[in-house]
Amino acid sequence: MPAENGVPAMMMPNGPGGAAVLAAGIGSFALGLISFTADKVGTLAKLLNIYHPTGPLSGVSTLSILMWLVAWVLLGYRWRRKNVDLRRVVAGSLVLLAVGILLTFPPFADLL
Repeated sequence: MPAENGVPAMMMPNGPGGAAVLAAGIGSFALGLISFTADKVGTLAKLLNIYHPTGPLSGVSTLSILMWLVAWVLLGYRWRRKNVDLRRVVAGSLVLLAVGILLTFPPFADLL
């Protein structure tokens, strides 16, 4: 079996899976950042008010989902035939997730 990048040819590349994991972290961070920014900037909150009964949360969640999908598509395309260091990808994704959660936590967001 010929090897490519030190991986036997019959093994599937792990890039697409890594792209999905990192995109989840990016989407979580986007949710926190957009939510935090909309909370601090009134005009942005008004722009994100897509569905009035839910208020700006409708735009925050919609924009975050779009950013997650774009990140997943772009990373998935770029890493479709590559093997990535999953430890680094998961660590980065967990950091992004933690920051995203902190930004949506009101006591922490009020400190900023």
